Amino acid sequence: MFKPSAKSRMLWQGLALASMIAGSAVMTSSALAGECPAGKTKANAREKVDFKPVGVTDVTLGSIDLGKQPAKIKGRELRFRKLTIAPGGIVPWHSHDDRPALIFVQQGEIVEYASNCAEPILHKAGEIRPEVFGTSHWWKNLGTETVILYVGDVRKDPGDHHM
Repeated sequence: MFKPSAKSRMLWQGLALASMIAGSAVMTSSALAGECPAGKTKANAREKVDFKPVGVTDVTLGSIDLGKQPAKIKGRELRFRKLTIAPGGIVPWHSHDDRPALIFVQQGEIVEYASNCAEPILHKAGEIRPEVFGTSHWWKNLGTETVILYVGDVRKDPGDHHM
């Protein structure tokens, strides 16, 4: 049976620590990416626009009635979706005041136009965007690559088909 020396254990522990530090640095930079630039957050920075969906496919991959779960959140549904946005595609204006969500950008880059940010916000593959109370916005794919978003949200009205 191989028994590592104290020196080799220290080397492996040092490599493990270095890996954790590097990983957390990458996670920290990702977490800060795709947010409203410093000093640009402002209430009612952007007015509602009346764009229709363009080049967007929205597929529900699964959902759970939260009223039937131990949490007993009556009238709420946890839903998981895939949105595919073609180049030039638009996800129309919608609010998250009653529908919190997490958006994962799986592929491509997409620009968000948020009601509480004076500048457009660029989201890149690998980023997660939380959408919570106070968030109203629309998104546009300004690139040449199809964008794929995975969306987990808590929906109150099953008839609500806002993206």
